[in-house]
Amino acid sequence: MNEVIRALMERRSCRSFTKEAVGREDVETILDCALRAPSGMGKQTWQFTAVMDREKIRKLASAVSEALGRGPEYDMYDPAVLVITSNEKESRYREVDNACAMENIYLAANALGLGCVWINQLLTCFDEPKVRGLLRAFGVPEDHGVYGCAAIGYPAAAPGEKERVGKKKIVE
Repeated sequence: MNEVIRALMERRSCRSFTKEAVGREDVETILDCALRAPSGMGKQTWQFTAVMDREKIRKLASAVSEALGRGPEYDMYDPAVLVITSNEKESRYREVDNACAMENIYLAANALGLGCVWINQLLTCFDEPKVRGLLRAFGVPEDHGVYGCAAIGYPAAAPGEKERVGKKKIVE
């Protein structure tokens, strides 16, 4: 089977990470892969911000939890790295561009032996004052919305096979 096809078929979301840090070189590679995703009209109006400090990630998770009325146990799965995908709020293609980049992030992480899971909670609360304050401190532009985050780390356990229930149809 083709290497790319195998990567697509074998990739799984990971929701449990070890405490091991992820190296900066691997994070750079993941961000480089995100930058190579397709974007509407090639405008590339996004930014990818990698937070490699677990305490900063926990502070963001706490602010998100408070904004959404979740409990104190919400921790974004306590990853070693959180990649925040943001895009200009006025960009017509912001959500789909970032979704394409997230897939590249997923596949790059998998290729590096890392686990990854999509965190979508910031989509509805990125402009809440505490959340925005942290995003500002991380260097996320003020005119950007967050359209997905990738929690990344070394898997604590191998993600299992999940039944696929979506439908496919071929019309000839």
